[in-house]
Amino acid sequence: MKLELCPLEEGDLPHYKAEMQRAFQIGAAEGGCLAEGELVLPEADIDRSLQAKGALAYKAVEDGQLVGGAVVVLEPEKGLGHLDLLFVKHGAQSRGLGRWIWNQIEARYPEITVWETCTPYFERRNIHFYLNVCGFQIVEYFHAGHRDPNEPEGAYDGGGFGMFAFRKERR
Repeated sequence: MKLELCPLEEGDLPHYKAEMQRAFQIGAAEGGCLAEGELVLPEADIDRSLQAKGALAYKAVEDGQLVGGAVVVLEPEKGLGHLDLLFVKHGAQSRGLGRWIWNQIEARYPEITVWETCTPYFERRNIHFYLNVCGFQIVEYFHAGHRDPNEPEGAYDGGGFGMFAFRKERR
């Protein structure tokens, strides 16, 4: 088995986006908080992350096949990084790939001393992953009465149930 984390290439985008959307959609459906016909991760949201200032996108490839990926947005002058999106392809979970992807990203950017991310309230697997596997802490809970000031109006809000904000500081 050969596992690599490589920069995303333009030609990878259609397949990458489709697999990311599928992973997010199935995760939300399994969480039981998905309204009929609701799309959890519209392509416009992926594009917004990919086009953000300081954005870097990676694909995780195992034996030549896409198995996951991540989009990070870095502000190295502030020592700040935001994990915008991380996914493991549906059917490839529970093998440590998410942990491996995250560890690779952290190792690539030792100058980033604070990492932030968020996940929907109902995504128990993600909450476990960020808290217990990656060492993040929950620092805020966003919901209809307490909106994330960094998200545009109409951005995904955890299916109306809210989002947990996470933070990890390197010491």
